[in-house]
Amino acid sequence: MENIEITIGKQVWQKAASLFIRMKVFVFEVQISLQDEFDENDTDQAIYAVAYHENLPVSTARLLIDEDSARITRVATLKEYRGKHLSSEIIKQLENYSQKAGYKKIMIHSEVAAIEFYLKCGYHISSDIYYEDDVPCQTVEKCL
Repeated sequence: MENIEITIGKQVWQKAASLFIRMKVFVFEVQISLQDEFDENDTDQAIYAVAYHENLPVSTARLLIDEDSARITRVATLKEYRGKHLSSEIIKQLENYSQKAGYKKIMIHSEVAAIEFYLKCGYHISSDIYYEDDVPCQTVEKCL
């Protein structure tokens, strides 16, 4: 897609762009409660990747990192921009970011309904099914 730019960072405006997408997708569309969607991980340390189409934030993911792990969370794309491979491109860029930061592995807590997408991105299933906010999930991982 033309005129798409992906940026990664912790800036306040970058976080706001990510939260805008998550509000539209997870709260309004999927009906997740505000309290569940915006959690204790939305801190100044969280890293946000956002795809912009002509300055409009249209796709996002959040990267959580600590001493020994990197985890991609809250992957979302506005409905009218789905099917354009924006999420897979954001994931690739977050993988590169994590690898440059010295991480050897990255993980994602995936909804079971999205497992096929992550398998196509090169991830493998590393857990049994568990529930987060009453949604069946599995952890997927990828070596960087």
